[in-house]
Amino acid sequence: MLVLGIETSCDDTGVALYDRDAGLRAHALFSQMSHARFGGVVPEIASRDHIQKLLPLIDTLLADAGVVLADVDAIAYTAGPGLAGALLVGAALARALAFALTIPALGVHHLEGHLLAPRLEREAPDFPFLALLVSGGHTLLADVQGLGRYTILGESRDDAAGEAFDKSAQVLGLGFPGGPAIGQAAARGRQTDLKLPRPLTDRPGLEFSFSGLKTALLLAARERPLDDVRRDDLAYALQEAIVDTLAIKCRRALLQTGHERLVIAGGVGANLRLRERLTNDARALGVELYYPRPAFCTDNGAMIAYAGCLRLAAGQTGHQDFGVRPRWPLNELAPP
Repeated sequence: MLVLGIETSCDDTGVALYDRDAGLRAHALFSQMSHARFGGVVPEIASRDHIQKLLPLIDTLLADAGVVLADVDAIAYTAGPGLAGALLVGAALARALAFALTIPALGVHHLEGHLLAPRLEREAPDFPFLALLVSGGHTLLADVQGLGRYTILGESRDDAAGEAFDKSAQVLGLGFPGGPAIGQAAARGRQTDLKLPRPLTDRPGLEFSFSGLKTALLLAARERPLDDVRRDDLAYALQEAIVDTLAIKCRRALLQTGHERLVIAGGVGANLRLRERLTNDARALGVELYYPRPAFCTDNGAMIAYAGCLRLAAGQTGHQDFGVRPRWPLNELAPP
């Protein structure tokens, strides 16, 4: 079974071909850089870019894999959550192609794709495992028992960790997207007497909150004029606060669930400091740590093709509902 995956949930246009027997055949991604001047993603621009880039990207993908469209057996596309207009672009093309080829088209949950992305690697985690999904739009800990069997143990009450990176980068004048910019500045920074909060770590539970951390960074940045040294030191303090918070919650969740495998997914999972900290913590706890390659941490078509292939192989059929779900709670998913 050869599955074409289409990801258009936000500002990345991702496509991939996944074969149930041979594995990942090819993948391609177009990242929209036009939003940088606005300091965030503009939904209308994102949708229009998807329209312009999606078909040429699929042509490139098919050529790279050495196949033609008629060789595709099914299409998986992101049906939500995400930006409504962007989701509709991918859904419309997927449905149109599937209708023309008389093959199934299956809407995939974006977060399920992220949770399963580490299983694209050669050393893939077996079920069950604990997953930290941390991105620009989501921060949550999930108990993953199998395909479609997810229990959310804790999630952010307000902003996601990735959003805290993005907005703090704007405060520091580091540009967009904020995660890589903060990481680069933090690598030049040093520890000072500035102590930013580690939200909700002083009480029991596995929930997150990053809005107060953003405010603390803003107030610290206003204390005196920013020069390059001060900017880098603030970036260092922010990154340490976010990484520390995520690591503390992961340790709690591992002890609470007894899981012996920890999976890191989502765009913030590419942060080198977070990987270093969790690697050390996992080693101390005797836990196996898994994460996808950086290209599969951010939004991509490979994770959608893979998740769709698993569900189709398990007997799920493509539904006829054309609608997308900009808001789609992960706990509403069920096994195929």
